[in-house]
Amino acid sequence: MATSGSITFDKQGHRGCRGLMPENTIPAMLKAIDLGVTTLEMDVVITSDNEVLLSHEPFFNPEISTRTNGKPVTQQESLSLNIYKMTLTETQKFDIGLKPHPRFPRQQKLAVTKPALSDLIDAVEKYVAENKKPRPFYNIETKSTPATDNIYHPAPDVFVKLLLGVIAAKKIEDRVIIQSFDRRTIQHVHQFYPGIKTALLIEDSDTINLKTQLELCGFTPDIYSPHYSHVTDQLIKDCHARKMQIIPWTVNDKKEIDRLKSMGVDGIITDYPDLFD
Repeated sequence: MATSGSITFDKQGHRGCRGLMPENTIPAMLKAIDLGVTTLEMDVVITSDNEVLLSHEPFFNPEISTRTNGKPVTQQESLSLNIYKMTLTETQKFDIGLKPHPRFPRQQKLAVTKPALSDLIDAVEKYVAENKKPRPFYNIETKSTPATDNIYHPAPDVFVKLLLGVIAAKKIEDRVIIQSFDRRTIQHVHQFYPGIKTALLIEDSDTINLKTQLELCGFTPDIYSPHYSHVTDQLIKDCHARKMQIIPWTVNDKKEIDRLKSMGVDGIITDYPDLFD
């Protein structure tokens, strides 16, 4: 994807480029752009003062988080560090880039905090303009579940309104995809913001077939994003028959990327955008 819609294969950097830089941060997104991604994939949550913040969890994950005074976030306290109960300013008291990541040894360490989506978009748009690079798409995942509505995040209608408010203010509606495992999110986008692209994320453990998943969804999203292990020739054919793109996640092996690409997927989400040709 591109602004013109002319690119045939969508190179998506997962959480920017989690394998190489701290996830869901401005440096990760800029590095992904340097590596030639066409789409920046990211996760967002909501703060107590209604700011849209990049974060995979609605709390501070002990695997990556330390306080700015150097004290590590413990497993025991992590769930209580609820971003939905914090102001944007309070979230900046936690670093997410200095702690060595046990699963991503190539990840560069640097002092960095979770950015507001508005600041991230400003930084990306400035960077591509100054460096004469193509403007990327933004694939934004809402982190929500029905069980934690109004506990760790607002209900889908409020969540989507806040998110789309930032997107409208930054005038990037034509370069945005809203994705979620929570069907309610993309159902709300489809109903009230029909011009915005949507992607249905599918759990790697999900055994419900495509037809049933779309019936539960109530409409056909623009993109179907299953775990890459679910991709078959038939699934690709069925998605394309419905005029849906199929973009699997998260593929971190060069041979697997090449295999899936040769099968005819429309894009791939990876932690290592340096694996793309």
